[in-house]
Amino acid sequence: MRLNFLTKPKTEYDFFLSMPRGMRVLLITNIIYAFVLPVIDLFVGAYIMRTSNEPRLVAIYQLCVYTGIPLTFLINGFLLKKIKIAHLYSFGMLLSGISMVFMMTLGEIDVAGVAFSGLIMGSSFGFFWANRDFLALNTTNDENRNYYYGLETFFYTITTIVVPVTIGWFLISSGKWKWIDNIENGYKIVTVAVFLLTILSSIIIHREKFKNPIEKRFIYFKFDRLWYNMLFLSSLKGLAQGYLVTAPAILIMRLVGDEGSLGNIQSASGVLSAIILYILGRTSKPQHRIYIFSAGLVIFFIGTLVNGLLFSASGVIVFVICKVMFQPLHDIAYFPIQMKLIDVLSAKVHRNQFAYIFNHEFGLYIGRFLGLGLFIFLIIYVSESFALKYSLIIIAFIQLLSIPVARRVISKTTKFQLADSDMPLKVTKI
Repeated sequence: MRLNFLTKPKTEYDFFLSMPRGMRVLLITNIIYAFVLPVIDLFVGAYIMRTSNEPRLVAIYQLCVYTGIPLTFLINGFLLKKIKIAHLYSFGMLLSGISMVFMMTLGEIDVAGVAFSGLIMGSSFGFFWANRDFLALNTTNDENRNYYYGLETFFYTITTIVVPVTIGWFLISSGKWKWIDNIENGYKIVTVAVFLLTILSSIIIHREKFKNPIEKRFIYFKFDRLWYNMLFLSSLKGLAQGYLVTAPAILIMRLVGDEGSLGNIQSASGVLSAIILYILGRTSKPQHRIYIFSAGLVIFFIGTLVNGLLFSASGVIVFVICKVMFQPLHDIAYFPIQMKLIDVLSAKVHRNQFAYIFNHEFGLYIGRFLGLGLFIFLIIYVSESFALKYSLIIIAFIQLLSIPVARRVISKTTKFQLADSDMPLKVTKI
């Protein structure tokens, strides 16, 4: 396959301009906000560890984050009936900056403060992801979604290289600069920068007039059988997320070193991963998604095995490299699979597309709750080393069950799409 387009930036820019305007505005907004996400994912957990030296507080923080997300999805569904979706989307981004400000101003890092900060951050993610997913669904189609998620994930991967290295260096150096004085003040400066980026993202999203859902009802309790397969996939995805937002920061702080190491390790495989993602997004077709999906899961399983067997700085490096490659490969296939299924099922039974996005989030929450709950249980009642060594392997092995389930979802979705549009699905409306 000829990849000459990689050497011609103007060709790629022209290709980007050929996409629908709404899709382009959404991508630009998300690309700017991508500089915020690595700070939230990595350095908030590291800040809690540095200030309290309590892995339990990191886990509690993430549990509260994950609890706030589905609750905000519910609130967002009602607000969409009266408030413009762009307003809710930008509010979610701004709220993430507010949460970091609250965390940095806590006099003492304790359970109550960490939990409240986590709920605020969870609310920000709820408004962000609920509206982002709906906008992505409505500004793309099945043919350009590989490109959309490939480009978006490409920039997310680049920021996981640039941001952790830059901020890690800044935090380590901050104690040497008189105008900053110490690393805690360095964290506060990073928080201000994050807040400014959220403001810029909020301005960009309002450059397009996005439409709210036409159908107002979004709460249902019965769905087609195939949708329950998708919920199972979302639970498995959430199970891994429950570990991946907590374990890497703890592993690195325990076995490798400081925040500078945190940034350097994240960037180790990032460049190669970003290039692969862009190529996949640009050249792959819908029929290739299952292969991309499977490759990501296998890479993740290998990383957890190496970490468990070595349980050293070298093992952590290999694990984080595999994690950096797994997550974007998984997402670039997972989201288009989910979106296509929502397209087909919502058209068949004439439901609000947000109803599926809302319901899907509870599948993720169940997985996240189980993953983080298991992690906290193992730390308290078994040992921290066991939680970091063996449970990750178990989680990664369970993730491999996603492959046959995803294959079934793809196959059945295609059959539904090709079937007579008047053929009713087995759905009970309430």
